[in-house]
Amino acid sequence: MSRISLVIPMYNEARHIGRTLLAAKKAAEAAGLECELIVVDNGSKDQGPHIARQMGAQVLVLPGLLIGALRNRGAAVATGEWLAFIDADIEVPEDWLTLLLSIQSAVQVDVLGLDLHTPAEAPWFANAWQRRTLRPNDETVKTVRWLPSSNLLMRRPWFDKVGGFNENLRTGEDKDFTMRLSHSGARLLSVNQSVALHWGYESSWREWMGKEFWRQGSHLQLLRSHGMSLRLLRFPMLSIIAWVLDFMALSALLNGSPLLALFMLFITSLPALAQSLRQSLIHHDLRLMLQLWGLHWVRLHLAGAALILSLCHWNARRPARG
Repeated sequence: MSRISLVIPMYNEARHIGRTLLAAKKAAEAAGLECELIVVDNGSKDQGPHIARQMGAQVLVLPGLLIGALRNRGAAVATGEWLAFIDADIEVPEDWLTLLLSIQSAVQVDVLGLDLHTPAEAPWFANAWQRRTLRPNDETVKTVRWLPSSNLLMRRPWFDKVGGFNENLRTGEDKDFTMRLSHSGARLLSVNQSVALHWGYESSWREWMGKEFWRQGSHLQLLRSHGMSLRLLRFPMLSIIAWVLDFMALSALLNGSPLLALFMLFITSLPALAQSLRQSLIHHDLRLMLQLWGLHWVRLHLAGAALILSLCHWNARRPARG
């Protein structure tokens, strides 16, 4: 019987870790795999580690480390020929491993991940933000350049080949890791024949904005790691341009030119509109397009602020969690 090691970083996830581990165990049993559960805790103050141990997981308590280091420490003690990474707030479907392993054996693919969705009770902004990554049902698999680490499956040698996750990144470690896998020759596949549920959705506007601000803090580090490519430069440059146009609009308004100010604000909204159209047209949903337009506009400005603070060597303090 093949053995799979599931590595799950965690911080204060007592609400979700039991569900996450139970679903992962069921998925491994359905696929006929021997399952090793490894939870790497970042110093939780709740009952998360206790629950994980009750569920049969090996728990490593390692406070003060960044997310990439947590994942690497879990992988270091893993003994499986298959290696999977799951976030602590993800509920994988029972056919997760059965589906991915059947696809892996049918096509030449090296790293796989399922699409994510939110539970029905998630607020509109969390639901819309998650839906932007979903593809239509007729596009069941897609080769991609990078995958999020919410659920990743690969054979162990690929992890070792690229040296694991970057331990210096506060966020964006999954993008950096899977882009290095892609550059090393691995084929990455995103699968939506089944979806995993993200239970750690943002329940308030403040939480959504806080998480997006934190996530946008990785742009400079990714540029240093992967070079000044147009793909990586595009969004940071758009965010800076948005801030410049906002200041120009404010200046025009203060100088008695409201029409010019409105024109500047309209120009600022165009990148957000373009992104929302690209992500919503496949769903044929006008409401989703309008929701994403507003969310992308906010995200663009959060990214600009995060980039400026990164240039000033400011670091957000946030425990590493899955």
